[in-house]
Amino acid sequence: MTDASRPTIEITLLGRPYVIACPPDQEDDLKRAARYLDRAMNGIHAQGKVQGAERIAIMAALNITHELLEALDNQREGEASLSRVNERLENALANVPSNANDATT
Repeated sequence: MTDASRPTIEITLLGRPYVIACPPDQEDDLKRAARYLDRAMNGIHAQGKVQGAERIAIMAALNITHELLEALDNQREGEASLSRVNERLENALANVPSNANDATT
């Protein structure tokens, strides 16, 4: 596939259009990501402390990366908690006398 025949999509960040190569089945995901990034960049721009699109993009990337890492940490903590609960449940079930099951039938 030549570069000219690659499917593209136009996104807007800080009011500037960008044409990005994107497979058709990923357009919705790219548009969603672009909206998220645009909101993050506009938020930084509105604060007025950071000037220049490149610096704003870097700050937005750092903020989004921080959010992602926090979410991953929370997911890992949740998975570890579920593993501990599952282990306790398995231990409790393993310690149930076998005749207890006979009483219910």
